[in-house]
Amino acid sequence: MSALRDALPQYISLRRALGTKLQEPATTLEHFVEFLEREGVEFITSELALRWAMQPQDVQRATWARRLGMVRRFAAWFSTIDARTEVPPHRLLAPRRKRNKPHIFTAQEIGQLMAEAARLASPTGLRALTYTTLIGLLTATGLRPGEALTLDRSDVDLENGILAIRQSKFGKSRFVPISDSTREALREYAKQRDVICRHPRTDAFLVSERGGRLRGCTARRTFARISCIIGLRTVTGSRRIGRGPRLQDFRHCFATRKLIEWYRAGVDVARELPKLTTYLGHVDVAHTYWYLEAVPELLQLATERMAERRTGGGQ
Repeated sequence: MSALRDALPQYISLRRALGTKLQEPATTLEHFVEFLEREGVEFITSELALRWAMQPQDVQRATWARRLGMVRRFAAWFSTIDARTEVPPHRLLAPRRKRNKPHIFTAQEIGQLMAEAARLASPTGLRALTYTTLIGLLTATGLRPGEALTLDRSDVDLENGILAIRQSKFGKSRFVPISDSTREALREYAKQRDVICRHPRTDAFLVSERGGRLRGCTARRTFARISCIIGLRTVTGSRRIGRGPRLQDFRHCFATRKLIEWYRAGVDVARELPKLTTYLGHVDVAHTYWYLEAVPELLQLATERMAERRTGGGQ
């Protein structure tokens, strides 16, 4: 066993002891160590880290940067053990600042995604049940995908209709109220889940076919394949899942529809926006204002409202 492979579990355990979930990075770093072993190298170099990070083709530059960032943090820690270790420089693969234009799902597209998710094959039917619930939850609440996947059973208060989002992005926690229909859907999922999976291996609310917590990378791949089947994504190769809508876009969709609803109802959006910022868990209201630029319909509504006020037509 190489020193790197021997040290990786120590690093993962240390990070988790400090409060980091570290689910995707644990698997990703294991792949990186396997890559170094195939190269016959016993320590990390910036050149090899960069070459490994850029291996996946037809992905966004931000994906390369995220992979390299995982290696950089591991290398910084491992450099205290092996002085030969090179820590890749910061911003070596800095993602472009321009954010992806969100895909705003139509009601028909959401229906098609739910229907296709319900057809996912599994021995028990739990896989289909979990993915339809995940899509429905993201649509109804605007949660970040990672927030939905890290929900524990104790975080889902089905009596009062409250979700406890703990230590999410930027270390922020919040409580998210849900509608009666969402609460009943989650209650039904929990009931069926407990019948199918009597001995889960996790406290997670959303459970995988094997009774464990649903992993983010698995959820993203499965959603991408579902999107390909209904034509929302275009396959770019025999083993690729193409480019197109992501799970994150349900969050964009939720925020956009709420803003459009406010504009059409004549609500003072500037006054209400901080509430949406808090609900979504944004660290700054400016992040919520981004939707006005990203979605043409919203920008048009905002422009019309401003014109009305200038001419005295608004209230």
